[in-house]
Amino acid sequence: MHPETLVRDHTVYACVMGSRAFGLATEGSDTDRRGVFLAPTPLFWRFEKPPTHIEGPAEEQFSWELERFCELALRANPNILECLHSPLVEHIDDTGRELIGLRGAFLSRQTHTTFARYAVGQRKKLQADVRNHGAPRWKHAMHLLRLLMSVRDLLRTGELVLDVGEQREPLLAVKRGEVPWPRVESWMNRLAEEAERAADRSPLPAEPDRRRVEDFLVRVRRASALQPYPYDEVVQGVVPGGGVGQR
Repeated sequence: MHPETLVRDHTVYACVMGSRAFGLATEGSDTDRRGVFLAPTPLFWRFEKPPTHIEGPAEEQFSWELERFCELALRANPNILECLHSPLVEHIDDTGRELIGLRGAFLSRQTHTTFARYAVGQRKKLQADVRNHGAPRWKHAMHLLRLLMSVRDLLRTGELVLDVGEQREPLLAVKRGEVPWPRVESWMNRLAEEAERAADRSPLPAEPDRRRVEDFLVRVRRASALQPYPYDEVVQGVVPGGGVGQR
């Protein structure tokens, strides 16, 4: 089955991410689209398995197959967890609604480790830019600050909120290069320390609810296998309407 067909006909959840989801969009901001598709179960019966992810077909569009998406979410991948909490949902079907209903099952104190590890990597890149060019990539600095705020608040409250709210203008000032790098670094240090303290008494469980997520995945795979479309039509990419996960 052609990758575009999987995205077009089997997407269960699609949203807008990036600056628009974070409340940081300005004139000319890109529209980053992310989605989850459910590959028909018969495709897994072939030697050649369906793709775990697909880039496109539109610009700034990226989608994951449901199982891969759940695996990454269980590992507390920051990009995946944020995708589940986007306030800008463009498409959702019954399977997608179940997935969103499960988003709390993916959250745990492991988010502190994964978000912090990601933040350290991004910060090293910013520091290299300062050494080599005299200034960081300010847009990236803004988004790193936003990420640190997000994980701190998640660990404090148990809820992942993407919109930066009243922090919009201070963060955009960083993006415009109006805040000196030493002040930005100090801000990052403070946020990291606050996240560290929040992790010690977070209401989040120690680990995600893997069993609950796996039960969901098995159930939707079984439902897909029982859909009334012939195997030969599936593998040729001619899937009649009405299947699980279709628009």
